[in-house]
Amino acid sequence: MEQQTTTKSPVRKKGRWKKILLIGLLLLLVIGVGVFIYIYSYINKSLPHIEGTIALPHLQNEVTVITDENGVPHISAQNDHDLYIAQGYVQAQYRLFQMDLSRRQASGTLSEVVGESAINNDKYFRALGLRRAAEKSYDTYTDEGIEVLELFAEGVNAYINEAIEDGKLPIEYTLLGVEPEEWSTIDSLTIGKYMAFDLGGNWERQAFNYYLLNQFSDEKALELFPAYPKNKPTIMEDGEIDITGILEHAVIPHDFNGSNNWVVSGEKTASGHPLLADDPHLGLATPSIWLQMHLESADVNVGGVIFAGVPGIILGHNENIAWGVTNANPDVQQLYMEKRNPDNKEEFEFEGKWEKALVHEEPIKVKDGKTIDFQVLETRHGPIISEFAEDSAKDTVFSLRWTALDATTELEAILDINRAEDWETFEKGLEKFIVPTQNFVFAGKDGTIAYKANGKIPIYETSEDALLPLPGWEAKYEWKDFIPFDELPRIVNPEKGFIATANNKIAGESYAYHISNVWAQPYRYERITEVLEARDDFTVEDMQSLQMDAMNLRAREFVPLFNDVLTGVNLGEAEKEALELLRNWDYKDGVELPQPLIFHSWFDEIDAILYDEIPESMMEFFSANGQTTDELLRKSINGEKSIWVEENGGLEKVLQTSLTAAVMKLADKYSEDMEAWRWGDYHKVQFYHPLSNVHPILAYFFNREKPIPVDGSAVTPMAAAYKKETGEVDHGASWRFVIDMDQPVVGYHIVAPGQMGHFRSEWYHDQMNDWAEGNFHRTKIKDAQGKEMLLKPSIE
Repeated sequence: MEQQTTTKSPVRKKGRWKKILLIGLLLLLVIGVGVFIYIYSYINKSLPHIEGTIALPHLQNEVTVITDENGVPHISAQNDHDLYIAQGYVQAQYRLFQMDLSRRQASGTLSEVVGESAINNDKYFRALGLRRAAEKSYDTYTDEGIEVLELFAEGVNAYINEAIEDGKLPIEYTLLGVEPEEWSTIDSLTIGKYMAFDLGGNWERQAFNYYLLNQFSDEKALELFPAYPKNKPTIMEDGEIDITGILEHAVIPHDFNGSNNWVVSGEKTASGHPLLADDPHLGLATPSIWLQMHLESADVNVGGVIFAGVPGIILGHNENIAWGVTNANPDVQQLYMEKRNPDNKEEFEFEGKWEKALVHEEPIKVKDGKTIDFQVLETRHGPIISEFAEDSAKDTVFSLRWTALDATTELEAILDINRAEDWETFEKGLEKFIVPTQNFVFAGKDGTIAYKANGKIPIYETSEDALLPLPGWEAKYEWKDFIPFDELPRIVNPEKGFIATANNKIAGESYAYHISNVWAQPYRYERITEVLEARDDFTVEDMQSLQMDAMNLRAREFVPLFNDVLTGVNLGEAEKEALELLRNWDYKDGVELPQPLIFHSWFDEIDAILYDEIPESMMEFFSANGQTTDELLRKSINGEKSIWVEENGGLEKVLQTSLTAAVMKLADKYSEDMEAWRWGDYHKVQFYHPLSNVHPILAYFFNREKPIPVDGSAVTPMAAAYKKETGEVDHGASWRFVIDMDQPVVGYHIVAPGQMGHFRSEWYHDQMNDWAEGNFHRTKIKDAQGKEMLLKPSIE
């Protein structure tokens, strides 16, 4: 019988491969889903616990933590011992990576976890010596202050140990391949010193003035020296008083580091009690620089905000008082030129003799690299901050005298303020608040409103002495004393019924002491006082609206003046259209308007023309240059000679050329249709996470929300300073706060972008839109409602 052979059908073979392929795809999908679930469960593991019971070492009694609907922790303890342990633990749950990064930034140890990209940053902060200053400060603290620092550190370390043991460290540590080191008392004090760095300084303007005198004629240089505009308001009315190369890697704080605050007497409010408002202007990022908390024990009941990594509440209210701050901009930093001994680089001249500098060994560990041997020299004035630039600083040496590098006791002041009951006890607490010098406004349940520019301010013989680096080899230029505490600027219950500050000039000629040469432009303050003078029935909602006010008084001053100068000038059609739009503007920097885009771009081009001779490397030292530009323009408009204007063809040419450049650039970027331009197409806020620029995937997770168009600018009460290159709003109201002392247990807050540092938390970016739109949340320091966590003493 003949054997038959059979062959498989091509159709059947194809179906089999389809089935194999389908099974393979399903397996890949299952594996992918499994990996995805594993990654997300791993990430979610590090979310803060806000419910249940946790055993916490060192506690004496149980502590209750209620997290309200906005992610605000309300910590209630039977005693202060347990309160500060719990505060450290909760802060670490919310913001451990931020706390770690902050102490490393301030201590100059970022290179240990980031690598060689942070070496210059570390060198600068090692030279500056914030951590050395924190160590000096620790030695001056009382037993109570040291105990609070130690208890807080115990709470932080309890969470660090728990997170390492349970494998639930924030994802950022996994990405960097590191673990956090133990928290110390000095870490908290170093973060406090960093905030003094971020908020107070004038040495960069001294360096810039020195550069001007060495590059230009005296007359031309002096025209750019700082001057406050004449006839502009000060906080206290008269009679109301009761260097290119050598600094190339310097870290310069944002020169817009300011704030708004005000307090209104009950005579001008609907409730008959004082209203207080505060919005400190700092960098805008994820997480927020502030963490809102409520602390309650037998001795204290206080709510508000604190820097992550520090115990207590630095700004806020208790059941009797409320307070807020703005930066006072005092001259508390002084550059000194030092004469070095050519035969011994560690010696510097003083009064004809060589003095040996202190030598600080500051080895810098570098991730995946060799440890760098770094040495810091400290003269009688302070650290040599030009030395870190290495070869470029061989011949010119600058040291820095700065009040924040002295031993200071801000935490002691915070603890006293948190417990204060009235103006007298509050002001007593301020005696310990030395740096940074701040404008404090105060409201009491008893109806008192008050103000004090508080901190350690050196006495200068003349204001000119603070304009330039001083000879460090002559005793006559030494700081000899400080303004006495009882003679610092102070106002209590003024007749006009309110007190406001916005980093503007504090006092007129009648004040006995020099405070500063550099102030913020007066426009925010003028607008705030304009509103507060207008009515006598203010409410919380009115104060919130004023914090969101986008009225641009710089535009209101200069647009009509510019229009007059250009009347009759042969302008192009685009320039004519731009001027016509500006003439019909209500001067509000609103997102839907083209005028703010035209106006701010015009001023950017004016700056580019006027300061074309100044290299970009020196422009960042030209702090508060908007004030200088305004003064140059005012001089020219009033018929006075301005060298910087005249050398660029005169006022008419400067305005015409800059306007043409502005509208051309805007047309190229947006469209020829000028009326379709929108301020919000350029002026947007995002709140970037520090790792979001490492890779697009990280950016997706850490900053997945789209940038939000926002009103305002650097000169409006709705403070929103931005990067000129991109329009990215990176600086503004880091916290907004309003309170009516009719109900002192209730405060109204915005902490953008949110409370949590974990991107999977519902409170990570939930206040971004609130920040842009002015939606406040209501927080009580009594009878809090929310999810409850119990911290119990662990059995050791």
